[in-house]
Amino acid sequence: MAPISHPVSIDGVLLLEPASFGDDRGRFVETYRREWLPFGREMIQGNRSEKAAGAVVGLHYHLHQADYWYVLRGTARVVLHDLREGSPTLSKTFVVDLDGNEERGLFIPPGVAHGFSSLTDVLLWYLVDGYYNPADELGLAWDDPAVGAEWGLSDPVLSPRDQANPRAHAIADGVRPHFKLRT
Repeated sequence: MAPISHPVSIDGVLLLEPASFGDDRGRFVETYRREWLPFGREMIQGNRSEKAAGAVVGLHYHLHQADYWYVLRGTARVVLHDLREGSPTLSKTFVVDLDGNEERGLFIPPGVAHGFSSLTDVLLWYLVDGYYNPADELGLAWDDPAVGAEWGLSDPVLSPRDQANPRAHAIADGVRPHFKLRT
C-alpha cells in the first residue's frame, strides 16, 4: 500500500505516512519501500542512532548521499535547510517533529542540510544510498540565523564537530551543493 505523501517546502524532500495495522497484540508498519522514492537511488546501508533528550545532531549535508529517516521511539524535531545552488527552494527551511508513535518517514536528498534535536530520548533508524565517505560528511552551523530554526531546546548538547560547522555564507565553493534536475 502506498503511503500518504505530505507536501513540504523543500524540493525533493518527501514526508511519507505509511499505513499502520494494529490490534490488541500491537502494530505492524511497512516503514520503507524503494518504489516510494521514485527519484532516489537504492538504499544500501541501514543505521541506528540513539540520542538522549536535549541533544542536537547537525546540521549535516552530503553532496552525493540521500537519507531516509524513521523515528522508532521518542520525539525528534527535524530541521532541514536547502543549500543547493540553483534549487527552486534554495535557503528554505523546513521543520517537522517525527514521533515514534506516529508513522512518518522522511526522504532527504543530497545537498539538503539535516539535523534533529531530541525533545525526548530518541531512537532513529535511517537508511542511506551510499556507504560512509568522510569526504561527503559536511556541515552547517546548527544555529545559523539563515536557517532560523526553532530547535525546541534551551540548552542543547552538541558534539565538538557540530559546534565547529560553518555558517551558510562561509561554505567553500568546492563543498557547496548544486541542485540536480531529476530525470
